[in-house]
Amino acid sequence: MTHIKTDITKLSAAPAGWHRHQNGGGLVEDTTTVADTAFVGSDAKVYGTARVLGSAEVHNYAKVYGEAWISGSAKVHGSAKVYGEAWVHGDAKVYGSAKVYGSAEVFGSAEVYGSAEVYGSVRVYDSAKVYDSAEVYDSAEVYDGAWVYGSARMSGDAWVYGSAWVYGSARMSGDAWVYGRAQVSGDVGVHGYASVFGSAQVSGSAQVSGSAKVFDAARVSDSAQVFDSAWVYGEAQVSGSASVFGDTEISK
Repeated sequence: MTHIKTDITKLSAAPAGWHRHQNGGGLVEDTTTVADTAFVGSDAKVYGTARVLGSAEVHNYAKVYGEAWISGSAKVHGSAKVYGEAWVHGDAKVYGSAKVYGSAEVFGSAEVYGSAEVYGSVRVYDSAKVYDSAEVYDSAEVYDGAWVYGSARMSGDAWVYGSAWVYGSARMSGDAWVYGRAQVSGDVGVHGYASVFGSAQVSGSAQVSGSAKVFDAARVSDSAQVFDSAWVYGEAQVSGSASVFGDTEISK
């Protein structure tokens, strides 16, 4: 991001207990720790006991506050907010009107943007993306090149990784995993210890729960349910209002 050199003397004076950061002119509360090497744009704010370290950048109308840390080459811009005890580092970016808070950690080259919210003790890392109005919370993790977007929700200890996509109004909870090149969309629920992987697709309002597995190139759609210890794999298709449960295995 290109910096436009700011003449701090032309900006409004900082209120008592604040100062203008020498690199960018942003408002910085005296209780914070902001490195000389960091950039805080003229409309940005850093306050509370927040830390902005290294070559991190806070631009536009972004706010970093509470006990949050921004470090490395991380960037927070737009009207994004990072607060609580959240930590954004590496080459990560938080922008748009996104919020990262609680003790969440965003790092690597991960991106959180749009109006997405990442909070709790979540970790988003590698080149993962969380965007649109998605929410990831509790102890969930999104990593590798995975995307979580739309109005999807992830909670509990759920993981999305590999090149998987979770989107639409999909819900994940418990210890559920979606990985590989799998796609989970629509009003789908993946809960418990269930896993969806390979190039499997789960869509519509289907539910996968218990310790069920949907994998390979399998498709589960409509209002179908796969639960207990059932497996759906190969090129199998389960649709309509079908239920697959117990120790059943369906393949094709």
